Amino acid sequence: MASPFPGMDPYLEQSTFWSEFHSHLIVAIADALAPSLLPQYYVAVETRTYLDGTSEELLVGIPDAIVLSSPVPLPPAKAERSSAGVATTVRPQSVILPMPLAVKERYLEIREAGSDAVITLVEVLSPTNKRQGQGRRIYSTKRQTILGSASYLVEIDLLRADEPMARRSLGTESASADRYRILVSRSECRPRADLYEFTLWEPIPEFSLPLQAEGEQVMVDLQPLIHGIYERSGYSLRIDYQAPVPPPALTVADQAWVHEVLPSA
Repeated sequence: MASPFPGMDPYLEQSTFWSEFHSHLIVAIADALAPSLLPQYYVAVETRTYLDGTSEELLVGIPDAIVLSSPVPLPPAKAERSSAGVATTVRPQSVILPMPLAVKERYLEIREAGSDAVITLVEVLSPTNKRQGQGRRIYSTKRQTILGSASYLVEIDLLRADEPMARRSLGTESASADRYRILVSRSECRPRADLYEFTLWEPIPEFSLPLQAEGEQVMVDLQPLIHGIYERSGYSLRIDYQAPVPPPALTVADQAWVHEVLPSA
């Protein structure tokens, strides 16, 4: 069964579904692009790992020397003597410690065959990238490194929540925080870049993947990929469309449109 939304389904932005959807989308984009890129380029699926704690996130690489394959057996409890000289056994109580959660995020690199040079990076943003904290600072640093290089950047933001990544509009319209967006940055055009902004009632626009050779054009159409993921993953059976649209709050116009699409929402 198809999604009731013509573009991005906002219910997929929920934490219950996002991580799975993100992984599916990264692989779907890679599979869709590969036939048009070979043999001059290939698509590499890369992974970075965050430790997501109660407040902030850290990008981690765990040295092998400190990773143990199994817990170290604890020594038996020793009897302690009280001040009166009577042997007693101090028994520990069980407590729960706050443990960081390992969060893995995938992204794509379009590499030149033979040299392995990174021509284009394709990022599908996650909440870890956008929400305030160490995760956003780490991603922003990487983003600045890319923008200062000769590599191209494609940044796909299918999350309405949290502040959009830094950019400055050249037009008179103010930036809207409740929209989806796709940023395409070509190194030879910087600091200018192409920004596609769209609402939840608009189909996702196609865009051209920037490549090295002049005149090369590979179009990226996310819409059929997302519809395919939706149907194969059975989201129509798993999403409760009677619940309100996940935050952030919709505009009056968007809410009215949602009521037409989902009368019970």
